[in-house]
Amino acid sequence: MTGQLGSLDLAPADERLELLASPVAKAIGSISDAQVAPIDPDLADTAALCKAYDVSLDVSANCVVVTGRRAGVERQAACVVLATTRADVNGLVRRRLDARKASFASVDFVTEATGMEYGGITPVGLPADWMLMIDGAVAETDVVVIGSGLRRSKVVLPGSALADLPGAEVVDGLGRPAASH
Repeated sequence: MTGQLGSLDLAPADERLELLASPVAKAIGSISDAQVAPIDPDLADTAALCKAYDVSLDVSANCVVVTGRRAGVERQAACVVLATTRADVNGLVRRRLDARKASFASVDFVTEATGMEYGGITPVGLPADWMLMIDGAVAETDVVVIGSGLRRSKVVLPGSALADLPGAEVVDGLGRPAASH
């Protein structure tokens, strides 16, 4: 199935694997409704993408990687929240990681560990030993735009498909309203 979302030209993801980072391409086959759209890599960041391609922030999701530490042990969690919210890193995520301290993982660490480009990090194809938390609002969204592992494309799929990813846990309240400017 092909189509449009805003001005994104969608194609079945499993037919356009060249638009996906290697770990994403390997994992995407398990998601039957996944579509992919090429984009200008300079517009990969959410706000720029939404403006340029006429996509609502309400259907755009961000995947952030958090590292938690306790007694010298580090744990990672990928958190998927709608673009209208921010992940509750210092509260809910820190507690779920059973960590004394939690912070956003470094760009170098995330890109090395995932095989994905910064600005394209996605929950599809992440390392199996990481926690994967999907905000309840994301899981309930009919169609959501996420990264493809590359800055030059985006994946579009049902939010419920993210909840069905291996090891995913739906966490209500993971995304907190973003501060207005």
